[in-house]
Order: sequence, then C-alpha cells, then structure tokens
Amino acid sequence: MSRFFTTGSDSESESSASGDETAPKAPGGPYSKPLLLSEDEEDTKRVVRSARDKRYEELTNLIRSIRNAMKIRDVSRCLEEFELLGRAWTKAKGVVDRDGVPRFYLRILADLEDYLNELWEDKEGKKKMNKNNAKALSSLRQKLRKHNRDYEGAIAAYRQNPEQSDEDEEKSRRDSEGSASSSGAEDDAGNFLKRRDREEPRGRYKEEESESESESDEDWGDSASESDSESDEDDGKFTSLASKFLKKDEERRGAERRREEKAKKKLERKSRREEEEEEEEGGEWEKVKCGVPLVKEKPKMFAKGTEITVGLVVKKLNEILQARGKKGTDRAAQIELLQHLVAVAHEHNLGVPLELKIKFNIVASLYDYNPNLAAYMKPELWQKCLGCIEELLELLFAHPEIFVGENVLEESENLSNPEQPFRVRGCVLTLVERMDEEFTKIMQNTDPHSQEYVEHLKDEARVCAIIARLQRYLQGKGSPEELCRVYLRRVLHTYYKFDYGAARRKGQVKDGAGQVKEGAGQVKEGQGKEEEKLEDEQKVKEDAQVKENEAQVKDEEEEEEDSEALMERLCRFVYAKDRTDRIRTCAILCHIYHHALHSRWYRARDLMLMSHLQDNIQHADPPVQILYNRTMVQLGICAFRQGLIKDAHNALLDIQSSGRAKELLGQGLLLRSLQERNAEQEKVEKRRQVPFHMHVNLELLECVYLVAAMLLEIPYMAAHEFDARRRMISKQFHHQLRVGERQPLLGPPESMREHVVAASKAMKTGDWRRCHRFVVNEKMNGKVWDLFPEADQVRAMLVRKIQEESLRTYLFTYSSVYDSISMETLAAMFELDLPTVHGIISKMIINEELMASLDQPTATVMMHRTEPTATQNLALQLAEKLGNLVENNERVLDQRQGAYGGYFRDQKDGGYRKGDGYLRRGGFRQERGNY
Repeated sequence: MSRFFTTGSDSESESSASGDETAPKAPGGPYSKPLLLSEDEEDTKRVVRSARDKRYEELTNLIRSIRNAMKIRDVSRCLEEFELLGRAWTKAKGVVDRDGVPRFYLRILADLEDYLNELWEDKEGKKKMNKNNAKALSSLRQKLRKHNRDYEGAIAAYRQNPEQSDEDEEKSRRDSEGSASSSGAEDDAGNFLKRRDREEPRGRYKEEESESESESDEDWGDSASESDSESDEDDGKFTSLASKFLKKDEERRGAERRREEKAKKKLERKSRREEEEEEEEGGEWEKVKCGVPLVKEKPKMFAKGTEITVGLVVKKLNEILQARGKKGTDRAAQIELLQHLVAVAHEHNLGVPLELKIKFNIVASLYDYNPNLAAYMKPELWQKCLGCIEELLELLFAHPEIFVGENVLEESENLSNPEQPFRVRGCVLTLVERMDEEFTKIMQNTDPHSQEYVEHLKDEARVCAIIARLQRYLQGKGSPEELCRVYLRRVLHTYYKFDYGAARRKGQVKDGAGQVKEGAGQVKEGQGKEEEKLEDEQKVKEDAQVKENEAQVKDEEEEEEDSEALMERLCRFVYAKDRTDRIRTCAILCHIYHHALHSRWYRARDLMLMSHLQDNIQHADPPVQILYNRTMVQLGICAFRQGLIKDAHNALLDIQSSGRAKELLGQGLLLRSLQERNAEQEKVEKRRQVPFHMHVNLELLECVYLVAAMLLEIPYMAAHEFDARRRMISKQFHHQLRVGERQPLLGPPESMREHVVAASKAMKTGDWRRCHRFVVNEKMNGKVWDLFPEADQVRAMLVRKIQEESLRTYLFTYSSVYDSISMETLAAMFELDLPTVHGIISKMIINEELMASLDQPTATVMMHRTEPTATQNLALQLAEKLGNLVENNERVLDQRQGAYGGYFRDQKDGGYRKGDGYLRRGGFRQERGNY
C-alpha cells in the first residue's frame, strides 16, 4: 500500500513502508520496480502553476523591464519591451477575458502614456536625444495611443483612484476559490479519494501558495517558525488528507485577516504621528524637506523673553545669510525667514537703516532663487521682487539722511547710532538693473501669442516707473557714472515706442483750430441777420474759447514730456558725461532709431554719419551689434517712407543680402548643423534675443527692400539691356526674378514676393497701372502697407515713384522706335504733370542716359538715334569676343617667344587699343565685356 493513503500513525507508516520495500513484487505490476531517488531530488518540491500565474508572471517581468528602461530614458528599449508586452497580452487574452483586465496592466499603460507625453513636450530634451531614441519616441507614442483606445474607460477609472491596490481583486478571487474548495470538501471521502490524481497536484500548489504568502509577510521570522511548528504537528493531527486541506484553507484566510489588521494599525500610527507633528508646529511653519540645520529644524527666531536689539537682529541675519549659496539650502524658506526678520525689526522699532539692510538681502535672495542663468523668475517671485524694490525706494525717499552705497564696508555701517550719519551697505542701482534683466528674461521665455505674455507686458509700466523713481533719487545723490547707467535703462525702454501721445496732441490742436474757424464762418454767414451787439459778443466768446484751448494744450504738454524731448535730454547727458564707449554707443544707436521711427530722416542720418559707428562696430559685443542692425533697418524703412529709394536700398542691403535677417536682428535662431553651434552657444544666443514686442516685421522689411530694388533695377536693366558688363544692383531681387521665370505655370500672385515679381514684369513694359495694382492692393495692404503709421502717405509715394520709374523704363526701352515724342503725350500716358515729365527727361539727357534733345517751343523730345539697333548690338558683341580671342592667342604665343603685345603695339590710332575700356563708334559709348 502506498504511503500517501496511510491513515495510521508515523510508526505504522514507517514499518509498512519498510515492509513494502523488502517484499517481492509481482512482475508487470504498477510498482514492480523500486523508485530510487537521490537526497537532492527528494528535497526538491514539484510546483505546479496555473495558466493564469504563468501569463501574469510573464506580463510582470516585461512591465519591470519597461520601467527600468523608463528610468534611464532608453526609449528604444521601451519600444522593444512594449512590443513583447503586446504579444504576451495577446497570449493571455483567455485569462483576461475570464478574470478581467488587471490593475497592474492599466497602471503601466497610464504611466507610460504620461512618461511619453512628458518627453514629447520637453523640446530641449528632444533635441538632445539620439536618432534611435527620437525615432522610437514617435513610433511608441503612436502605438500606445492605438493600444489605449480599447481601454480608455478602464484607464480613466484607474486615474480617478490610482492609489487603490490589487488586494480587492485578489481577495474576491481567493474568496471564490475558498468557497469552491469548501463545497468540494463536503463530498464523501470515497469520491474525494477517487479524484486523488487530480487533487494531489492542486493541493500541493495550494500549499506552495500559502507558504509563499506567509514568506511575503512583514514579520518573516514569526511566519517561518509558525510554518515549521505547523509542519511538525500536521502528521500527528490529521487522520485524513481532506481534513488537512480544509485546515490549510482556514489558516490562509486567517493570515489574510491578520495582514489586513497590521495594515490598519500601521496607517493609524502614521496618521497619529502626523497629527502630533502638526500640533507641535502650531500651524506657524511649513514643513521643509531639505535644507541646512537652521532652516530644517525650524527653530524659533528668538528665544522667549529675549530682548530684541539691533545687534541681535544683525547676528541672526548673518546666520541666515551663511547658508546662502550652499548645497541643500531651501531658498524659499530662507526668503520667508528674512521677511519674518523684517517684521520683527519693524515691530520693535529698531530703525529704518536695519530694515533697509534686510530688504537689500531679501531682493538679493529673490535673484538667487534660480541658480541657472537661463531660468527666469516665477510670477509670484517676480511680483514679490517688484514690491520689495518699490518699498526700498519709498524708504530711501522718506529718509534722505541715510547714505546707501556699495563701497560702504560692513565694519563701517551705522545702523543704530543717531549721533553719526546712518550708513548702509547696498546698491539700489544694481538691484534695478538686475530687475530689468529679469523682466527681459521673462518676456523671452513666455509664449508671445498667449494671454500670459500680455499680462507680463503690463508689468513694463511698473518697471519704467521704478526706473524713473530711481533716476530722481540718483539725480540728487548719485555720481555721473550712475546717472548714465540709469539714463541708459530709461532710454532702452523708450527708443522703440512710437509716441502716439505726441501725435494725438498735435491732432487735437489742429482740430480745435478747425472748429474755431468753422464757428467764425458761421458767424460771418449770419452777419446780415443778427444784430451787431450779438456779433460782438459771439466774437468775444470765440476768442476766449481759442485762448482756453491753447492754454489747455500747453498745460498738457508741460505735464507730460513727449518722447522726443525726453530722448534728447537723456542722450545729451550721456554724450557729455559718459566715460565708457559702450553706454555712449548704445545711447547714440537708440537716439538714431527713435529719430528714424518718427520719420526724422535727416537728423537720424546726420547723427549716424557724425558718430562714425559703421567704422568700428565690428569690434563691439553681440548685443550692441544687434542694436546697430536694428537701427540700420529702421533707417532704411524711414528713408523708404520719405521716398528716398536709393538710400533705403543702401541701408537695407547688408542685412537682406546675408539671408540671415532674422538672426542678425536678434529675433530668432536659424537651423544650423551642430558643428557650427553647440548647445552652450545656442543657450548664449537665446539669451541675446529681443523680446517679441520689440520685433521688426520681417515680411515688411523684405517687401520694402524688394520694392526699392525693383524701382532701381528695372530702369537700369532697360538702359543696359545689351551691355555685356552690366552689374547687378540687388542679387536677391534677381534671384526672385529667376525663380518667377522658372515656374512652368504662371497664376495670379499669392505671396508678397510673387506680387513684387509680377509688378517688375509689368514695369519692364512701361505698364505702370498694372504694376501699381500688383504692389498696392488689398492683400499687400493687409500684409505690409497698413502696418505703417502713415499708410496713406506711403501708398501715395509708391504711386508717384512707380509712375516716374515706369516713364524712365519706357523711354529706355522704346527710344529707338521714336523720332520724336511729345511731353504732353507722355504726361497723359503716365498721369504726371508736365513739369515733372520735363524734369525727368532733362535729368536723363544731362546724365547721358538718353541721347535726345528738347524742343522747348513745341514741348517735344527729339531722339538722336544714337542707340544701336539689335543687329548693331550683336555685331559689337561679336567684335568684343573676337578681340578677346586675339588677345588670348597673343598671350599664348608671347609666352613661348618671351615677348608680349606685338599686335597691340601697332594698333595705336584706329581699331582696338590695349587697355581701352570703352568702344566709341558714331558718338555713343558702350562698355566692353569679357566672355
């Protein structure tokens, strides 16, 4: 009989086992051969696992690999493991359909989705990724989105309660298994023994499961001793295998209850400990996770009953400042401590000098909150910084007897002795300059198309008010060098703004005068109907009204100084008092920019030429060079508004011909290879960028340049159509013309460049009306011309210039067709007045551009027919080529013979001469060309 089915004691089972081994076995029986096992094989237990555990273990291992890859930011490894996880999930589909989607699978899907979204939004991190990780990020993001569509509801439910563990599901599953096992135990013993082949492995699996649960408990030593004692008692207690299995199931449920009770006790202890800590703190200090011992331990500022003196507060201030800049210091808690120290000093009336000293350190701590130079202040810290600086200035204005300077030593400070002048170490100018830099960084790092940018931009008025107050303070106590620095800050916030207030005030004066004239006219019209007395009274009222309007306007002008007078006053002081080239250079450039912005072209041009900045600007630092480029661009736009096309083209030529206008103006970075610019250089260049509200419209800039180039280039091309040595005025304009000519299908123009190219083609034929329609229309008005402050004047100037240059182009192109042409006809064709046509033709004749003469009595242009025909031009080109060929042959021959110029030495009087730059035949002049 097998030992497995024994019901006796241990001694009986051992004796029966020994008897069975020695007894002879019948051949062919099921136990005919004895089973010989080694000691190791007897100790090893055979574990039978269900399909559910196998599948879940495979999923768990893959999830663990994915989390490890997420920790090291290995996205390609995450993609590989996710694909394996998808295959394993497909295999486990049967188990999942029966038991439901496990929470650990929903957890990895939610965590992986959050992780990928975080990587995708991190622009800087994406740039630093290698090629494989960047490619894997995009692929994995798409696959995960597609996979999560099937589990959107379950993932949403998990996100609502992510802290819930899997114990609820496991508990319900185990309870269902326990009820099934208890119902099976109620069967009779015979039926149970008949199914022993099926129940034996399941029972062993349950034993292993209970043992593994006991080992995973928190108190391992107790569970191990209990299992040993239970295994020793099992053989003596149980008389049947069924009762042994039922006993094990009850113990498993008891272990679960004990585990739940331990978890509840642990949670209660944790909550009780947190309540005790809150009671000890008293709700006055916040919990700090890191920091130096002073901040971390949260001691009271001063012991109870201690007399608060200036020396004690200064000592406490130095203790707080000792932790400044050290690793692990909680900067936010340090700022709170300093603010509390100010409150203590104010409460005990320890004097304004001490409060000033602490406030200086508060502002410095706010600036040190972000150790990274590229990082910008958070909104709450920024508002706190502005408030502290305003309080500082109020105290300084209220107490002018206190001397504040950065050259004051800490040993020579006087914070409490009223017999001597109060002296405080600190520099309010440095704090304001740093505040201005922080404002620039905030504007640089904010999305310019968001409402947040507008909210931050509203703070500029507050910043300008602080700078103006500092200027008034330093005008009484500051040195000329400090005044130059604060004046430059004021100039930098003023130079790029168009003064609408001054323009509006000028308009109000004109409107008032117009209203007075209209009233006077109405009075004159009614003179015959009204009595003389009423007329006199009306006149008196009108005179009083005029005087009142003039006085009101005068008062408004006195109250608010316009930007032109302000810039003139500030810049003149800097020109006279500054000892550093940089501040003076920046002031000159800002002054020129402001003049150009307000259409004062000649003053801006003269100031630029007298300063000679264009000679040595290449030696300046990059921010000054960016300011110089912005000034030159504004000069060019100003010249264009004034109708000075050639000056506008010359001013914009360097910026537009480089192809890097966006980068040269500090309005963005171009995409380059990593060899030209590494990550550090890119960070430095980003800090030099100009905030968005100071940008120059690049499309307007390019349109102005192309239109100016068109007005210069098209007449020049018509005048030198057959000139082999013709030079290009604008390479970029010629490039746009070639791009337009290469298009296989010409449709109506869409972009700004296409409009300019179409207008150029119309001007070539002298059709000024079509050219005008392409340059000035609704699309171009919306994109370019309406952006000018005086848009109507600019459009009128464009019409006039297009008419004049189209007339010149027409005369260059068709002069060989006419013997004579009437100036009245030309004036009617191009809708110009006769003196303008007369002036244009006279200039062309004087400059020898047009070989003709004017018949004054008949107002007719008489053509001299000195321009060559097409056949003559071809003959001249052939002669040029033959001359070059002969000259090249002579050089080759003379190199062999050792002499040069034999042929050309004989050609002295006629034909071609060596070194003659022009060909003269029949009174016209044609430049030689080299082919």
